[in-house]
Parts: sequence; structure tokens; C-alpha cells
Amino acid sequence: MHFGRSLPLFVALFTFILLEIFFIKPKFIYFAATLIILLIISAARRLTRHSLIDKTWWNMIILPIIFSSSLIAYSVLLPKTNLFLSQVLSFLNAGFLFFYLRAVYFYLILPSAEKKIGLENISSYGNFLALFFVSATVYGMQSFLNTPIWLLISIFLLLSGLLTYQVFWSNRISVNNGFIYILICCLVLTELAWSLFYLPFNFNVSGFILAIYYYILIGLTRAYLQDRLNNRVIKLYLGLGLFSIFAILFTARWL
Repeated sequence: MHFGRSLPLFVALFTFILLEIFFIKPKFIYFAATLIILLIISAARRLTRHSLIDKTWWNMIILPIIFSSSLIAYSVLLPKTNLFLSQVLSFLNAGFLFFYLRAVYFYLILPSAEKKIGLENISSYGNFLALFFVSATVYGMQSFLNTPIWLLISIFLLLSGLLTYQVFWSNRISVNNGFIYILICCLVLTELAWSLFYLPFNFNVSGFILAIYYYILIGLTRAYLQDRLNNRVIKLYLGLGLFSIFAILFTARWL
């Protein structure tokens, strides 16, 4: 497992190079996306091969695959002249993969060290960004391509369900006990996502609003299932979430 320690850095650098190739030559989008997905799968399988703690490598690939794939899809909607934002997305994807896979490595090999790094915290922030990329892409496809809403909602329901499941896994919450909560969260998010199609926001604003809703809903659900839900936690999530939504609405450009 010596190579496993340097594997996160290798994956991060290689995915950064692939995204740069894609941004320079957009026609290589499927080539870059496919290689990134295969690289993530291979890394997860290698990390779990000799682990005595967890052999379910498929749980570990949900978030990085959705994060990278939705980031690539989101970048297609952006102006090609915005080179700065393209570089930001490349570094963001590489940075997330590095810290996530490093946390997974310590979770599998050195659980005591993993507590300091916090797989659940990295997953929480990663899920927020992934949900934003997914939802912004969904709204962008409806705006630019006039894709049927029912199809986009179906895609959103599937991906939000996988991301919610990943949150439960990373926080060591039993899926058997939490399945009904996963279902409820997905249905609530889907209803909110559907309603945002009919509001006069651009795809970025709608994506941020839905991602904030997701962060509040998942945060409160996680606290409840871990017996940490109290007035302070509720006020923290609702206060921060509502403040962020109002800030976005007052500063964003409406269509």
C-alpha cells in the first residue's frame, strides 16, 4: 500500500491534465470524462484491495465521479472565452480529488489519522459543490437546449439520491435505518428543483439556491440521525442557509 499514499496526488495531477486538454480541445470531452471516471474507479479499487476495514469500493466512487462529471458538464455551459473560470474549475476538481482520496486512504489504513482529516467533512463540502454543478447543469440544459423538464428532473432525482446516500455512508449512518430519510430528502429536493424551473433566475442562481436547500436539509437530517439535533444546530443551518439565499437573490442578475 506504499503507492496508495501517493495515489491521491497522482489522480489529482492526471485529472488536471485531462481537464486542461478538454478545455483546449472541447471535442475531447468524452475522452477526458471517460478516463477520469476509469481513473477514479481504479484508484478506489486499489485503495480497498488490502484494506481490512472496508471493501465496498463502489461507495467511494459515487461522490468523485458525480463531482467530476457534473463539473465537466457544467463547464460546457460556460463561455469558452472565460479562461480564468476554466482554470478555477480545473484546480477545484484536482484539489477535491486529492483531499477526498487522501481522506479515503487514511480511513482505510489509519482510522485515527482520518478523524483529524474528516472524510465526512470533505464529503459534506464536496456534496454541496457536486449538487450545485448537477442542478446548474440541469437548469442550463433546459435554458439552452430546451430539454424536457421531466427528463432533467429524472436525472436530478437519481443523482441527488446517490449523493444523499454517499453522505450517509461517509457519516457511518446505517442505510437500512436511513433509507426512508434518503427517500424523503430526494423527494423534497425534487419538488424544490421542479418549482425553480418556473422562476426568473439564470442557471447559476437556481443551482446555488437548490444547493443551499440541499445543504440545510441534509445537515439537519444528519444531525437528527446522529442524535445531535438541537436548537443551536437548527438555528445555525437555517440562519446560514437563509442568509445565503437572500444574499444571492439580492446580488444576482435576474433574467
